Amino acid sequence: MLKIRLARGGAKKRPYYYIVVADSHSPRDGKFLERVGSYNPMLPKDGATPRVTLKADRIAEWLGKGAQPTDRVARFISQSQDEALIGKVKWTQGNNPNKAQPGKKAQERAAERAQREADRAEAEAAAKVEAAEAAARAKEEAEAAAAAPAPVAEEAPAEEAPAAEAAAEEAPAAEEAPAEAAAEEEKTEG
Repeated sequence: MLKIRLARGGAKKRPYYYIVVADSHSPRDGKFLERVGSYNPMLPKDGATPRVTLKADRIAEWLGKGAQPTDRVARFISQSQDEALIGKVKWTQGNNPNKAQPGKKAQERAAERAQREADRAEAEAAAKVEAAEAAARAKEEAEAAAAAPAPVAEEAPAEEAPAAEAAAEEAPAAEEAPAEAAAEEEKTEG
């Protein structure tokens, strides 16, 4: 299939386009059949020299042979004031209202993410409910334990007192032992 399209030329950051007739399978800047115009986007829109130059008779001939213009070239041809091209190509601005919507895979990922968030929120809510139930059970057990009479244990404090006295007696002895060990070391050194 033949296309009338743009082929880029010019330097880096200084574009210049040739309008060419080429096979649709050839590369953008590759092999073409004929050069039928040019487009210089660096020129001002309302300047003295035109931004777009077209060979109207050659374009009309290629259109008659079945060449299809790309969207940008169709815009140039439809805006042309040349008698040979008037009415040959009708260009209408495209309208794609679904362009901003994400693709299928992105929608699937968003749905999975939303499902994970819902599951996590549900798990957190279940954990909070479980924690509240455990706290309620612990409170009931504490109240039940407080309501039941506690056995009287008079012997336990008596047993603890002798143990404390024994620990107090051992502490001064432990303090004296290092002092005695230091005195013995001085005797052996001297």
